[in-house]
Amino acid sequence: MRTTAFAAHVGPFAIFLALLGLVPLVSDPAGPFWRTHPEFWVFPLQTIVCGALLFWWRGAYKFRPFGPSAILIGTLAGVLAFAVWISPSWVFGAGARIDGFNPTLVADAPALHALTVALRLARLVLVVPFLEEVFWRGFALRYIVREDFANAPVGAFTWLSFGVVSVAFMFEHTRPDWPAALFTGALFNLVVYRTRSLGACVLAHAIANLLLGLYVIRTGQWGFW
Repeated sequence: MRTTAFAAHVGPFAIFLALLGLVPLVSDPAGPFWRTHPEFWVFPLQTIVCGALLFWWRGAYKFRPFGPSAILIGTLAGVLAFAVWISPSWVFGAGARIDGFNPTLVADAPALHALTVALRLARLVLVVPFLEEVFWRGFALRYIVREDFANAPVGAFTWLSFGVVSVAFMFEHTRPDWPAALFTGALFNLVVYRTRSLGACVLAHAIANLLLGLYVIRTGQWGFW
């Protein structure tokens, strides 16, 4: 049971990162499209594989309690995280983040373009919030408190675990996003401490990512996602 719990909480996240590592390995600016822009097949592969793993191990996750209070706190945290994420350009006038995964590169094929956007949003809103919250708040935050993490309560607190997970969550993201990621990691930690609900963290993360995805599509600031 302990092995299953560890695999279920760490496996999807580890495989997500491993698949992401394919991008620089196969990238070739002088090659065919699938090598000049490997994100167009690596990202959907992450969505399908990691989504399937999360579904397979769904019984190992504890998302409840998930009542009105947890939903409200998760929603507000998600909106706040989104606002902080875009604040460098929105509030402080930083340059536009136009370099990144740009689905308009296949806009001349409408069906492929629609599928690309749909899978990108599915990755952003459905898969990433689950696998990251399962790993960071469901596993890491508890593992630092107690090695037998499955028997530690969701939302168990120590200053060490709070600090380590907040900073590690920051380093998972690209350098321009470090300030926002550090804030968001700490904020989602506070959500799980307040609600004792991993589901509230998933909701907060999903709302933040949904708003960010819609913002990116509207503004063309592809560097944000």
